[in-house]
Order: sequence, then structure tokens, then C-alpha cells
Amino acid sequence: MEIKIGDRVRVAESVVIYHNPQNRNEPFELKGLEGEVSDIILERDGKPISANMPILVQFKLERKFKVHLRESELEVIANG
Repeated sequence: MEIKIGDRVRVAESVVIYHNPQNRNEPFELKGLEGEVSDIILERDGKPISANMPILVQFKLERKFKVHLRESELEVIANG
């Protein structure tokens, strides 16, 4: 299934980040969290690029934060 901007997604793979606003510089596991696709990065300055993690997902816990992910790390739970 193709992921689109506005889709609700769940992190299906183990992904650890260190920039969660609530746990800055501490490991934070994303697996199981749900968020919304806010952008898909396919070009920069009008030129096509091949980003390693092109899908930008916004999560809302106590504070909002965004994470770049791969399509293989996500599963769509609702179309936008």
C-alpha cells in the first residue's frame, strides 16, 4: 500500500530516536506509536532526490514532534 500525506500510520518496526522532546538525548522507542504523515520528501530545490528516510511523520504525545522514517518501518492504519 502506498503511503500518502495525511495518512494515519503506526510504526511497525523497532526504531529508536534520541530527539524526543520529553526524553532529550535518551533512547526512545517508536514501535507501536501512531502519527500522521506530514510530508514525503522526494525533491529539494526542485530537483529529485533519493532520501534514505523520505517520510516525515508527526507524533503527538505530551508535545508534538516529527521523525523521518522509511516506508518499510510503517503501516497505514487510516487513509488521509
